[in-house]
Amino acid sequence: MSKKSQNAISPLRAEDYPEWYQQVIKAAELAENSSVRGCMVVRPWGYGIWELLQREIDDRIKATGHENAYFPLFIPLSYLQKEAEHVEGFAKECAVVTHHRLEMRDGKLVPAGELEEPLIVRPTSETIIGESFARWVQSYRDLPLLINQWANVVRWEMRPRLFLRTAEFLWQEGHTAHSSATEAQEEVMRMLLMYQDVLENVLAIPVIPGEKTEGERFPGAERTYTVEAMMQDRKALQAGTSHYLGQNFAKAAQIRFLNTAGELEHAYTTSWGVSTRLIGGMIMSHGDDDGIRVPPKVAPKQVIILPVIPAESETDSVMNYAQALASAIREQSYDGKPLRVHIDDRDLRGGEKSWQWIKRGAPIRIEVGPRDVASNACMVMRRDQGVKDKIKLERAAVPARVVEMLSEMHKNYYAAALTIRENFMLDGVSSMAELKEIFTPTNPDKPEIHGGFVRAKWAGTALDEAALQDLKLSIRCVPFEQSGTTGTCVATGNEATTDVIIAKSY
Repeated sequence: MSKKSQNAISPLRAEDYPEWYQQVIKAAELAENSSVRGCMVVRPWGYGIWELLQREIDDRIKATGHENAYFPLFIPLSYLQKEAEHVEGFAKECAVVTHHRLEMRDGKLVPAGELEEPLIVRPTSETIIGESFARWVQSYRDLPLLINQWANVVRWEMRPRLFLRTAEFLWQEGHTAHSSATEAQEEVMRMLLMYQDVLENVLAIPVIPGEKTEGERFPGAERTYTVEAMMQDRKALQAGTSHYLGQNFAKAAQIRFLNTAGELEHAYTTSWGVSTRLIGGMIMSHGDDDGIRVPPKVAPKQVIILPVIPAESETDSVMNYAQALASAIREQSYDGKPLRVHIDDRDLRGGEKSWQWIKRGAPIRIEVGPRDVASNACMVMRRDQGVKDKIKLERAAVPARVVEMLSEMHKNYYAAALTIRENFMLDGVSSMAELKEIFTPTNPDKPEIHGGFVRAKWAGTALDEAALQDLKLSIRCVPFEQSGTTGTCVATGNEATTDVIIAKSY
């Protein structure tokens, strides 16, 4: 612990938020930078969180009638060229394979066997999946086609940051084809609301659902929808997107079907996805100056039992007590699933073990020692409370109380994140000058936190939207929930009725 801060993480959030973020990931043993620039190694605790999150999302995807499949990592260059706007949007981020073997020359391995056509390492899979859809869809009877893929993708990031922007990351991408625009739009909204459910009811992160403006739209899409979250540094995180692609990709890939009138028609397609970026959002939404705080539903280990054994002669009694307690807790369920309990019996000092689990964000820690065995009780600590806060519980009361605590913790994390968003949601901004004042630090030499979400009126053009970039701002979304009032456009000064959310973002 830092002598200066008496916290597990240094620097503190208020001192240097970006560096705090990196140090939290390191301290919690979530991930680390790989020897390949921009790529990350996801460590077991971090991957355990991803597995549980993946399961929550996958169950919801399958419940809506979708099936999982897998498509190639490599995409022929010609496939991307079929959809001009799409390839333009991703061209600068593509990794390209140009050779298919290595040869030893002058003691060094060099690429050889140049490919007739370069292959793109997928930045997203619309074009390669569209090629398969074109073969699978012949008639309206083949629709809707509802497919999801769990995969890795590559986007050559210039400024990587663990979980937020890495050259390679993990995600799911849903791709569907429909016989009508109405049905495709319904699909897009259904999956967006599914993401909102996961963010709020699994990760305890409040989000604002809405539509992206033209300037922020997915390349090649007709409409893009998003769920936007505010992090503790008041920046926005695009937590999930869902795209209505119209017939654009269907025309490029020739996804056609005979409709009920016997006429040949192009399908209406969608795509939607979330990624390991959600773990970054979880860290920045709930983390504190002692590490991460993992919402209970995605904690790989929800309850950590810490045996305290001052003398070797007391080992058996304490361990037997701990194992009996663990068994009783495992018989309970939270969110319809058995509780995940771990006895940490490593040969380490008790304080060191406890701090490791604090930094990892394990929801509940339970200390068990000889005195607890004698009194048939134990000491319980919650990660949503102070690190020194403990409560003594009778052993018989612990299993049921643990379930209640986990439920309370989810609500507490959500409420704290919502309070931050409400406190820094700014209304009544009606000019670019005001935006500049809000988002420009008064003293750039001090790493203070500035900004927030500005809810403003908008009647601007794509050109006006591009001008926001000078302030490192963007329109995060046109929220579904509109005030219905008339005001002054923040960009043009003209009368406007549309509300938008403007912020700095990750």
